[in-house]
Amino acid sequence: MITVQMTINNKTVGPFDVDESLKMIDFLHEYVNLTGTKFGCGVGVCHACVIIVDEPDGTSHTERTCINGVGLFNGKKLRTVEGHAKRNAMGQIVSLSPVQKTFVDHFSFQCGWCTSGFVNESTVLVEKLQQNPIEKSDVEQVITDSLKTHICRCSGYRKYYVGLRDLILSQGGLVK
Repeated sequence: MITVQMTINNKTVGPFDVDESLKMIDFLHEYVNLTGTKFGCGVGVCHACVIIVDEPDGTSHTERTCINGVGLFNGKKLRTVEGHAKRNAMGQIVSLSPVQKTFVDHFSFQCGWCTSGFVNESTVLVEKLQQNPIEKSDVEQVITDSLKTHICRCSGYRKYYVGLRDLILSQGGLVK
């Protein structure tokens, strides 16, 4: 057994005593009732299960939750797909994040199983570009590099890529 505590979507979670072999995706689903992160392949290939880890230095990256135990995330600040939209005092969604909105506007998904992974990875990319804008001519390659590990079995990838490209090109400060 290990004791874990972390911040998820700006809320302290824990401490919980859990089996040290518990995978993070199971912790999210079973202990904190956050079921938006999806279990896809179970071997870390599809990236449907990624969540965002916010580091103390202000950088962020995604981590797979189906192959990583909850202990890896102990003490960390995390974001799941449930944490992106803006909510009112009653907890109701009042607006989607820019990434969520562009994916809805472009109908980037069909079944939605992979969507949380694409949203999290794309959010990290947009945040990186806010800090370090890229040349307009590099947008396509940067998107490909960012999303190439994500697997979608329904709609293909085009709508995710086009939605993200349109967001990057339309949101000020992401390209030079």
